[in-house]
Amino acid sequence: MSDPGGPVASDASLDHVLSRLAVTEARVRDAVLRRRTDHREGPDPFRGLYLSDGEVDRLLSLPPPSPRNGEIDEVLARVEADADRAEATGANLRLRRLERAFGLIPLDVDLLLLALAPDVDQRFERLYGYLHDDVTRRRASIGLALELVGAPALAAPARGRLRKGAPLVDGGLVEITDGDRPFLTRALRVPDRVVMHLLGDDAPDTLLDGLVAPPVPCLAGEPKELAATLRRGAVLCYLHEGRRSGAAAYGAAAFAELGMPALVLDLTRTGTRDAGAVAAVARREARLLGAGLVAGPVDASGDGVAAFCDPSWPVVLFGRRSWDPLWSAQVPLCLDAPTVAASEVAGLWTALLDGDVEPGLDVPATVSTANLDPRQVERAASAAWWQAAHAGRPISREDLRVGTRSQNAAGLERLATRIEPAVGWVDIVLPPRPLQLLRELVTQARRRGVVLDEWGMRQGGGRGEGIAALFAGPSGTGKTMAAEVIAYELGFDLYTVDLATIVDKYIGETEKNLERIFAEAERVNGVLFFDEADALFGKRSEVKDAHDRYANVETAFLLQRMETFDGVAILATNLRANLDDAFTRRLDAIIDFPPPDAEYRRRIWDLALRPGLPRAGDIDLDVLAQRFNLTGGNIRNIALAAAYFAAEEGRPVSMADLMRGTHREFLKLGRLYHQSDFAPYQDLLA
Repeated sequence: MSDPGGPVASDASLDHVLSRLAVTEARVRDAVLRRRTDHREGPDPFRGLYLSDGEVDRLLSLPPPSPRNGEIDEVLARVEADADRAEATGANLRLRRLERAFGLIPLDVDLLLLALAPDVDQRFERLYGYLHDDVTRRRASIGLALELVGAPALAAPARGRLRKGAPLVDGGLVEITDGDRPFLTRALRVPDRVVMHLLGDDAPDTLLDGLVAPPVPCLAGEPKELAATLRRGAVLCYLHEGRRSGAAAYGAAAFAELGMPALVLDLTRTGTRDAGAVAAVARREARLLGAGLVAGPVDASGDGVAAFCDPSWPVVLFGRRSWDPLWSAQVPLCLDAPTVAASEVAGLWTALLDGDVEPGLDVPATVSTANLDPRQVERAASAAWWQAAHAGRPISREDLRVGTRSQNAAGLERLATRIEPAVGWVDIVLPPRPLQLLRELVTQARRRGVVLDEWGMRQGGGRGEGIAALFAGPSGTGKTMAAEVIAYELGFDLYTVDLATIVDKYIGETEKNLERIFAEAERVNGVLFFDEADALFGKRSEVKDAHDRYANVETAFLLQRMETFDGVAILATNLRANLDDAFTRRLDAIIDFPPPDAEYRRRIWDLALRPGLPRAGDIDLDVLAQRFNLTGGNIRNIALAAAYFAAEEGRPVSMADLMRGTHREFLKLGRLYHQSDFAPYQDLLA
């Protein structure tokens, strides 16, 4: 075969491909000679654009295609003998490796090369047009390809090598275009990725851009056990992930034990790409590279999971949910992914940051709450490093938090409102008892890795590793702020969900809405805050009709989903008495938020009037706290209104502004008041 592109560096694999294409060219030459012999009407400049009467008669009198040329077969035998000798010396021949990986027979290889030829040598486009007697058809048709390899076009076995289910087609090595044409006139095309692979390029298919995860160390489990299972012939394994499982690294390490590289895909980054197309390309890529395929989490893929399952190639999938038999007819070996110890994760953080942190920063304590696998830890550490580098300082606690939050998936933001917390313990005013319970919740979230994983205190019964708490109290008593404080102390974002928007009158829709929220929440490091929880979790009533029965089903679903959740979930209600007893028993903590008394109201007033707010000398916080029985939320609204009154007139906030704001708040709430409460500012109440 001639080389239209000039000299090419010697490479045994490429030489083998070019030698096989030379055999393909010989077959095409042989076919061209037969066509010339058959065309007895002499040269015709319009051949291929019309059919003459003589051409029709010739077509009707043609015998079936001749058998394979013996001389060409001899050349092919010599080429393959040379390939055998090259492999015996350790040469890695890509075409041979592809043949074995995809289970091709010699006929398949011949057909693949015929389809490949125009992508390597442009002359084949014109030659195929000549052989088709149609200059517009520049790729080999199925009929022409079968003719060139000497396979009877009517033989079912030969035709079957190019049908759905055949290795060439299902493996993504050959695409069949012009599907509206009769079978034999459909065109064959080799995808660009396969062409580039055979020519020596190992860059993954562009459809996988951003999905291929870099290698990370395996920090948990003994990969030899999974490797032994794969060696015994298990081609599909499913690793059920828990908190900090590191399933991807575990699967890749198992393939390394087998002497295979691993193609690891992070499916959280699929975005709008079609899951089925991604899976098909991933399966082909793994075979091209001779790599085991590791992909996940597959929880959100649904019907797309089946496309990742390959009955004849080792695949390790992973996810947070248990394997669903509806995902695929192929039965996997299901295993629990080993848990990475909190100390191992902290050690990885420390190693990645390489001491470039501010003095006194306790890295393990700061990152202990983050639920990140080793891949995410690497990305989070990189984000923290760049955050600090941009500011020109060592890595701080806030940088680590920013890095952790950078790994949050965006899906939950479509279902809940994300709040980046900005308040801590110094900003919240509560009695000692609820404040102590809040601190204990933070401690529980920080130390659960040690207690549950390393000390073996994990509960059975399918319960997750998460924390569920109930905040109960009247509106404005600090429930939302307390949730924000917890998120701030843990270095998380706060995701608020208004349950009034989740409850749906159509049966089954509420459960679907909740499942979507919990599924997305599993993928973020955040605090999930359900406001107005009693809108859904009311007292389970005596079943009198279908609506009562359905209400109980909703509650039961939430109970089950809360128990399997691995994150931090907080429920807020104004009416604790409305909550189901069975539900409250399953909570880790119930914290009551009482209305503040005069002492706490004064402290709240002082905090609400922020340090940067200019104050007049006549403000008397004791009077405000004693006279007006308000919650923290009301007080903050009043302080904001007073600030606007003062800003409009360009002066500090005065007692009169606060009285006006208080009066407006009373009117908004529809509460009764006595004029004397606002003395001596009654004239401002109009």
